[in-house]
Amino acid sequence: MEKQIDKIMKLFNFRYFLLLVLVITGALQFGLMLSNVQGTTYNFKPLQLAPETVRSTKTIEDTVKTEQEKAKAEQEVKPVYVFSEAIAGQRTAIVNSLFEYITTAKSESDNPEEQVKAVKKKLASIDNKEITITLSDEQIAALLALDDKQLLHAKKEVLSFVKATLERPIRTERVASEQDAIESKIRARLPMSLNAQDAIVHIGRSSIVETELLDKDQTSKLIEQARSSVEPTRLLQGQIIVQEGQIIDNDMYRQLELLGMTDNQRSFKPAVGLLLLITLQMTFIYVLFEREPLELRKKRNALLITMIIYAMSLILMKLLSFIVTDFDMMISFIFPTALATMLVRMLVNERTAILITVLIAAAAGVIFQEGYSAVLQMEMALYIIFGGFASLFFMRNVEKRSHILTASGIVSIVNLVFIMFYLLMTQSNYGMKELAFYAIAAFMSGFMSGTLAMGLLPFFESAFGVLSALRLIELSNPNHPLLKKLLVETPGTYHHSVMVANLAEAACEEIGADGLLARVGCYYHDVGKTVRPTFFIENQMAGMNPHDAMAPEKSAEIIMAHTTDGADLLRKYKMPQEIIDIALQHHGTSLLKFFWYKANEEGKELDECDFRYPGPKPQTTEAAVISVADSVEAAVRSMKEPTPDKIRKLVQAIIDDRLKDDQFDECDISIKQLKTIEEVLCETLNGIFHSRIEYPEMK
Repeated sequence: MEKQIDKIMKLFNFRYFLLLVLVITGALQFGLMLSNVQGTTYNFKPLQLAPETVRSTKTIEDTVKTEQEKAKAEQEVKPVYVFSEAIAGQRTAIVNSLFEYITTAKSESDNPEEQVKAVKKKLASIDNKEITITLSDEQIAALLALDDKQLLHAKKEVLSFVKATLERPIRTERVASEQDAIESKIRARLPMSLNAQDAIVHIGRSSIVETELLDKDQTSKLIEQARSSVEPTRLLQGQIIVQEGQIIDNDMYRQLELLGMTDNQRSFKPAVGLLLLITLQMTFIYVLFEREPLELRKKRNALLITMIIYAMSLILMKLLSFIVTDFDMMISFIFPTALATMLVRMLVNERTAILITVLIAAAAGVIFQEGYSAVLQMEMALYIIFGGFASLFFMRNVEKRSHILTASGIVSIVNLVFIMFYLLMTQSNYGMKELAFYAIAAFMSGFMSGTLAMGLLPFFESAFGVLSALRLIELSNPNHPLLKKLLVETPGTYHHSVMVANLAEAACEEIGADGLLARVGCYYHDVGKTVRPTFFIENQMAGMNPHDAMAPEKSAEIIMAHTTDGADLLRKYKMPQEIIDIALQHHGTSLLKFFWYKANEEGKELDECDFRYPGPKPQTTEAAVISVADSVEAAVRSMKEPTPDKIRKLVQAIIDDRLKDDQFDECDISIKQLKTIEEVLCETLNGIFHSRIEYPEMK
C-alpha cells in the first residue's frame, strides 16, 4: 500500500495532494452532515387537518404578531395637548386693531370709498399670518356706517366675548360650537343693522380658534415608548405550532412558513452554512500540515492517518445519530469521546490531536443536533472536548498498553463528571434507571475509546509504516526473533548494541530528540553482523582474526557490508523504515581507516571510495547521535585504562572527525547540540568505566 502511495506522490506536489485529500474529506463530511442541517418540513395546506403535532424547531420572532401588538399599544396612547394662554391675548389684540382701523378711517375722511380703501390698506400692511380675519368691502362699509358709540359698544362686547371664550381650553373639534355660541351672544347683545351685525359676527367667529394644541413631539415620544415597551412575540423552541387533528388556520400556516417548515420554504442557507463550517475546518488542517516541519513521507502519512481517523469518527457519529431519536435519553453519550484523540496523539503528534478533537466536537454538535436545539448540540460538543483533552493530559508517556487503559479510565471519570453537570443543569428529575444508563454510557465511552484505539493502532502502524511508542516498546522486547538471533550468534555485538543504546538514548533525550527511537534503533543497528559474525572483533574467540589472511580491500568489503546486510535482514522481518534507516546510516559514508591505511602500507593504489561505507549519511538527529555513540563506545571499550580525560579527548576527536568528513551535512543537528551530546557521552562513559577499588586476593 505504501509503495503505491509513493508512486502517486511522485506525480503530485504535496500541497496539491493536501488539497485533494481535504476536498475529498470535506465532500464526505458535507454528505454525512447535510441532512442534519436541512431540518424537517411538512406538506401542509391551510384549512386542512394536521396529521401530526408540529413543534417549533427554533426560537424566532413573529414579526407580524409583534407589529400588531405595537399598533395596538400605539392606539391606546392618548394625545398630549398643551393650553396656550397667549392665544387669547393675540386674538383680542387683533379684534381691537380692526375696530381701531375703522375708527381711524372715519376720522380721517368723510368719503365712504376712501374710508374703505384706508381700512383695506391698513389690513394689507399687516402680515396675513398674524391677522387671519379677512373682511369684504361690504362688511367694512357696514362697520363704517355705524356711529362712534355703536362701534365702541360693539368693540367692548366682542372683545369681552372673545376673551372669555379663549381663556378656556378649546380643541379643534369644539371650535365650531364655540363660534356658534359667540354668534348667538353677538346677535343677542348687539341690536343694529343686519349688515353691520353680520360683519361683527364674522369678526367674532373668526377670532375663535383652538387654544389647546396638540404637542406632536411629546405625543410621538409617548407613542415610541408604548411601541418599544411591547415585548417581541416569539415562537419558542419546542412550542406547539399545530396540534394533531387541529385545523391549520392561516395564522398557523403563516407561522410554519416563518419557521421554514413548509415544503415550499426549504432553504439553501443551512447548506451554505455547513459548507462554510467545513471550509473553516479544512483550512485549519491545511495550515497545520502545510507548515508541519516533517519530511515528505512522514508528513504524507500523518495527513492520511489524520483524515482517515477524522472520517471514521464522522461515520461512527452518523451511525449513532440514526438511533438517537429512538430514545428519550441522550444515547449519544456512548460515543467514544477520546478515540480519535488517542489515535492521532500516538500516530501523529499532540498538536494535531488537539485540533482534531476540536473539529470532531464541532462536527458532533451538528450531527447530534436534535430537532429543538438552536444550531449546535453543545452538550455533545463539550462532552467530546472534555473527554478528548482528558486523554491528552493523561497520555503524556504511552509506553505500555496498560497506560492506554489507565487513560481510558480517567476519560470515563471525566465523562461521568460532565454528564452529572448536564443532568444538574437541566433541573429535571431522573429515576435510578436513567441515572444508571448515563453512568454506563460515560464508562462505555471512555473504555471504548481505549480498546478501539488499541485495536486500530496496529492497522495504522502496518498500513502506513508508522512507528509509535507502543511499537517501539514491543520491538525492544529481548524475545524478538532478531534480538534473540543477535544474542545467540553475536553476543559481543549484542552487548555492544546495548551499550550504544544507553549512550544514544541519554544524548537524544538531552537535546530533545526521540530517545526511545534511538534506543530501539541501536538494538538493531548492527544486526547485519549476524551474516558473518567472526569477521567482527567483538565476536572473535581464541584470538583468531580471519582478516589477518585477507587483502585489506576484501576485509573492508565484508565489514562495510554489515549495514546493507542488516537493512536486508530488517526488511525481511518487516521492521519499520526508521529502524532500517538507522542500520543503513549509522556509519554514513565514513572511511574505514584501518583497512585503508593497511592497503596504503602494502603499497596498493586503491580508490578511497572503495573503503567508504555506502551510506547514506545520517538523515535524522537520532541517526547522527547513534553514529557518534557507536564509534565512541567501540573506541572507549578498546582503551586499556580509560580515564575521564582520555574519554573526553576521544569523544571530541570522533565528533570533530565526523564534522570534518561532512557526515552531518544532511541532518538537522547543530554545533550546540553536538556539544551537549559530547557532555552527555562523557558523563555516561565515566559512569560506566569509573575506577574501582582493588580487593585483596583471597588466600
